[in-house]
Amino acid sequence: MSLLRQRVENYLTVRRALGFKLVDHGRLLPDFVDYLDRVGAPTVTTEAALSWATKPQGVQPYRWKQRLSVVRGFAEYLSAFDPATQVPPSDLLAYRRRRPTPYLFSDAEITRLLAATGTLNHPLRVATHRTLFALLAVTGMRVGEALRLDRDDVDLDAGLMDIRETKFNKSRRLPLHASTVAALASYITDRDRLWARPIQPSLFVSTVGTRLGDRRVRAVFAHLVDHVGLEPRFGSSQPRIHGLRHSFAVATLLDWYRSGVDVAARMPLLSAYLGHTNPASTYWYLSAAPELLALAASRLDRPMGERR
Repeated sequence: MSLLRQRVENYLTVRRALGFKLVDHGRLLPDFVDYLDRVGAPTVTTEAALSWATKPQGVQPYRWKQRLSVVRGFAEYLSAFDPATQVPPSDLLAYRRRRPTPYLFSDAEITRLLAATGTLNHPLRVATHRTLFALLAVTGMRVGEALRLDRDDVDLDAGLMDIRETKFNKSRRLPLHASTVAALASYITDRDRLWARPIQPSLFVSTVGTRLGDRRVRAVFAHLVDHVGLEPRFGSSQPRIHGLRHSFAVATLLDWYRSGVDVAARMPLLSAYLGHTNPASTYWYLSAAPELLALAASRLDRPMGERR
């Protein structure tokens, strides 16, 4: 193993020990080192980093910026060992990514999607995907979080669900509504009847008893979206599975504003429930729906003593 490649391994080890997952880094940095070998560069240079970052064609500019950012972090680490290392300036390939407006599912659309799971070709597939998509809709949890759930992470008696070591290596405990507990209990009964001894301890299992795969689940959801005929609304992105999380957050905020509660005081609760590390990520949802933005603006128009 070359010294530069060993430095990459050490860099990833150090940062992962600090809690960063660095999935993209683990793929991109070895590719960057391969590129340096091909062009005969003994260490990181700004020219080589820029050339490698802009290699992919037909992609959005933020992808180039993202690739360069990965190299820049490694170069900062490497410069402590190799003074010849050049750290690319932070303003190279300056690009501000605009977050797309999410597709927000209505209650009726979610009901249609769940009903459409009945068209899947196996009773266990029907039960698993219907329960999975319903759980995403009523908790706003991330898809990966739901797929990583084990049976022991759900306490039906206490009505609690443990989300372990998720994004940013954070864990949290979610209280579940009684109807959600009942739905999960029904699913577990059906699952145990249809596949009594799953190969893996996962809550949601495939028709061969293994944990569901992320890519396959997204493909099933996309199939259901096409089946019920959902199309992007004006100004919104495609209806995707992550939109269930967006829809939960926006619906929660709408309910709070309409009921007159102190939304600002409750926002940290929603942040914690969603697993956000920064409340700014939760406040972003205020701009996700025109009605929500209007309600928030109307609060600002009131005298200070009347705001809730």
